[in-house]
Amino acid sequence: MDALPAWPKGKKLVHLDLKGAPPRMDYLHKLIGLFSGLGADGLLVEYEDMFPYEGELKVLQSTQHPPYSREEVLSIQEVAKSQGLEVIPLVQTFGHMEFVLKHKSLWELREVGHCLGTLNPHREEGVRLVKEMLRQVVELHPGSTSLHIGADEVYLLGEGEESRRWLSTPGRTVQQLFLNHVTRVAKGVREAWPNLNMIMWDDMLRGMDHDTLKGSGLVGLVQLMLWDYNPTLDVKNTVYLLERYSGAGLSELWAASAFKGSTNVHTCVTSTQRHVNNHLQWLQVAAALPEGIHMLGIALTGWQRYDHLSVLCELLPLALPSLASSLQTLTHVGCVFNPKSVCLSVPCPSSTTADSVLFPGRRLAELVVELTAILQSEELRHFEDNMFVRGWFTPYHRQRKTVSPLIAQQLQSQAMTLLALVEQRVAMVKKEMVRLYPASTAQEWVEQHVSPVVAPLQRILEDTRASLLEMVPQNVSASMVGQ
Repeated sequence: MDALPAWPKGKKLVHLDLKGAPPRMDYLHKLIGLFSGLGADGLLVEYEDMFPYEGELKVLQSTQHPPYSREEVLSIQEVAKSQGLEVIPLVQTFGHMEFVLKHKSLWELREVGHCLGTLNPHREEGVRLVKEMLRQVVELHPGSTSLHIGADEVYLLGEGEESRRWLSTPGRTVQQLFLNHVTRVAKGVREAWPNLNMIMWDDMLRGMDHDTLKGSGLVGLVQLMLWDYNPTLDVKNTVYLLERYSGAGLSELWAASAFKGSTNVHTCVTSTQRHVNNHLQWLQVAAALPEGIHMLGIALTGWQRYDHLSVLCELLPLALPSLASSLQTLTHVGCVFNPKSVCLSVPCPSSTTADSVLFPGRRLAELVVELTAILQSEELRHFEDNMFVRGWFTPYHRQRKTVSPLIAQQLQSQAMTLLALVEQRVAMVKKEMVRLYPASTAQEWVEQHVSPVVAPLQRILEDTRASLLEMVPQNVSASMVGQ
């Protein structure tokens, strides 16, 4: 690959996705200092149910763990300001409203009953709800000059009963339905806070033609943030999209990459190289852009869940080497960056450098990497397929009580050894995790990422104990089962 120029002048925002594994405040303050030291210019903060909504919106607050207090939200901004970072809050206003529409009192505001994420754009109560969410968030961010209104992945729009009736009028389209709601929300923000810049995701606009984009009502009202987290991002198509937006008058543009949370819905350990490759592709996009396209900056997203109801992705400590590598990739002029070198300043989990103390959360990252290696080992993952289970301890043998006690004892010993190792490492992970996250996060992480993997092993252990009790004299089996 030819040497690439650094990312053009513009802001580099680090995205904090707080809809899962919200860091304890003292740890979050340390992370903000780290982000600044790595070269970030701002934070894009997606609170979801961690925001201290009040009044009728109090129902939106998390019940899994206490939401941040008003004082804590203000402290995030104070620490960020002291580090030279601006704070841009992100409030979903159309799609990905699962944390709102999951509540029974708000079910009627869904576009369709079985989709928790999409707001019905025809209900005045829904628009009022969104405006009140925005009001509370904006007023608790007095120093912010920008607001992100989300609006990505508005699934099943147009399939609700009221939308079908609206669309039955000739000439009306789902694209217009989307634009009507978004422009109404954006105009409401502009009227309430004339000097506040608005950002929105671009994906719902990608299929719109030039005339639709130009007449959308969004020109001069919002800044588009084009997201693509793929390590093989299509440079030519991305440049084409940016040119289309700019040509239609949507000339203030952002990019959005990813430093974690985009590999797989249940990934535990971040692939630094994957995310560096994504940023290298974005550098190619920037290098290929014609003059006149104004890129305001790039947001490095760090998703904690794919949506409000999915499992936890990689925790932040596991992704700090990726974030550091990604930021350095964007800022090092003329080099194709080697992500391993970032271990000198923000150590990878395996790093043993003297500077490793600078990595907040490093110990948790190490422990998770070690535990994940055990959970992904052939011995544990495929225990049910080993020769002794497949040869002498099949369901057929267990059901007909024709199990070899010698084999059952051997399997029991192997299973107990593996489970003891996992339980020891889980205890270490939980002890470290609760220093950085609420106890509920540690419990959720274990139940989502550990329990499903060890469940087959636990079943075999229970079956070996039952088999030994049935197949061996009582005085002998008691000593075996007690091992």
